[in-house]
Amino acid sequence: MDPKFRANLEKSRGKKLYGYQKTAIDQILDKFNNNNDNFNLLFQLPTGGGKTVIFSELTKRYILAKGKKVLILTHRIELLGQTSNMLSEIGVTNKVINAKVKDLEDGEDHWCYVAMVETLNNRINEEAMEFKNLGLIIVDEAHYNSFRKLFKHFASQALLGVTATPLSSNIKLPLHDNYQELIVGESISSLVNQKYLSKAHTYNYDVNLKALKVGINGDYTVSSSERLYGNYLMQEKLLYAYEEKAKGTKTLIFNNGINTSKQVQAMFEEEGYECKHLDNTHSEKERAEILEWFHTKPDAILSSVSILTTGFDEPTVETIILNRATKSLTLYHQMIGRGSRFLKHKQEFNVIDLGNNARRFGLWDAHINWQEIFKAPQAFIDGLYSDEEIENEFVYQMPEDLAKKFEGGPETGFDMMEVYNEVMKQAERPKKAVDLSLEQHKKIIKYAADDYWDAVELIDLLSDDINFRVKQYSKCMAKTTDNYRTWLQDEYTRRLKTELRHAFNEED
Repeated sequence: MDPKFRANLEKSRGKKLYGYQKTAIDQILDKFNNNNDNFNLLFQLPTGGGKTVIFSELTKRYILAKGKKVLILTHRIELLGQTSNMLSEIGVTNKVINAKVKDLEDGEDHWCYVAMVETLNNRINEEAMEFKNLGLIIVDEAHYNSFRKLFKHFASQALLGVTATPLSSNIKLPLHDNYQELIVGESISSLVNQKYLSKAHTYNYDVNLKALKVGINGDYTVSSSERLYGNYLMQEKLLYAYEEKAKGTKTLIFNNGINTSKQVQAMFEEEGYECKHLDNTHSEKERAEILEWFHTKPDAILSSVSILTTGFDEPTVETIILNRATKSLTLYHQMIGRGSRFLKHKQEFNVIDLGNNARRFGLWDAHINWQEIFKAPQAFIDGLYSDEEIENEFVYQMPEDLAKKFEGGPETGFDMMEVYNEVMKQAERPKKAVDLSLEQHKKIIKYAADDYWDAVELIDLLSDDINFRVKQYSKCMAKTTDNYRTWLQDEYTRRLKTELRHAFNEED
């Protein structure tokens, strides 16, 4: 190593490292120093914890300690530029290997290379690139499996995978096949408590996901998501949730389909809100303009499709809306992580969940045993709640604006299971529980309605309450088929309308 280069590298200073970042770098270097030259290590740190800062500083220290070069692999072009810039800030001369670079014979003494996976794989297969004196490979977003095709070319080098979620994107290709050990960094809750990340306030809005289909990749298909989230009722639920919990905040919405995202944009615009849509079909110029608008407008609403889950940093985001369901723990954390950046004036942010995701995976900052997931990923997947189990735990809670219509009148709450059990104790017919529920609905509607047509409107507004009670009754009866529940819901609503019509006619 040239003495002048070493001196410059040693004195170069970048961002000041936090204590947990220094600890992580020391732990990783210790593992490489105490194992074989081709030791494979995986490092986990939450989104927003500064993984790029850590592996950039690690690169510098590795070069100084070992006198060997480093290759950093990434899967997105945005991450390519961000990584190269951070390395340059701390004095690490680096070469970006993109589509324009055909070989490495350029006469420059680069100690670090930053490459896109597909580009590098093509160059190696073309025998256009050979790395000399290479000691360490760093894989950013290591949970993706696109990197595996390159590993055979670097069997004699040390390997460091870095990810927020050490769970393979393909459960059939677990990470422990390629990495011998996992180091777990600081937890989300710890980073929140130390004010390195903002605190999330999560609001769940129960959604029936039975219409969703699971695709070959193990997640819900775009087509079935489009059908569910594109319908009028789900659009209304999204608007209601936004206006109840996030109105006036800078909001980023994640969808699972382009059509849904465009419908979301149209709906918000119709309601008088300024909203834009972004997906991977936009040009770089269009994307830059939309993101600049999003950055500068305090109450901007941006509806997106997957493109902003990685390589995107907008610290001023105040609300994340998951207008989709996912079976991917990684995607769940990536989406919420876009709102977790800590600012002095933004120490908290909202998460609005419209896909039962928090029920499936737990809250974003809940403890996760990453070591267990790394060792036995299939056991973790098998242990997740199914959609049916999640929906069985739903409890109806009357929206505040609807509850106000019944203020001062009879009690609006009704525990169908408790009433059913009491009816059975009295050796009555089970159907009496439904009759008692109907009677209670009639009382509260009669109190709040001026006439029959008011009553019909209230019945429509109470449809979720009716459906929940019917579902509870069906469970008590052990009749849980969709056909039976649908018939019972229709019959309940028909009876309620009929009896209320008679009640109002008698008054006239």
